[in-house]
Amino acid sequence: MKFLFTTLILLSSLLIKENKVYSATDYQITEICRRKKNKYSCIKLMKEKKSNLLKGNRIQIPVIPFKR
Repeated sequence: MKFLFTTLILLSSLLIKENKVYSATDYQITEICRRKKNKYSCIKLMKEKKSNLLKGNRIQIPVIPFKR
């Protein structure tokens, strides 16, 4: 019974998986770029990345290392 239950959960999780892309809204983009020195170029770059992401193209995301 337990084996049947775990296989059912595993199969349902594989079937439910959706391939959706969530991008930042225009308000979130302006809030992120508000504190930047080159505000307008930051907004332009972020909107360009957003459109590429929605089209399905790959984008580069910078990774900031964690400091202890």
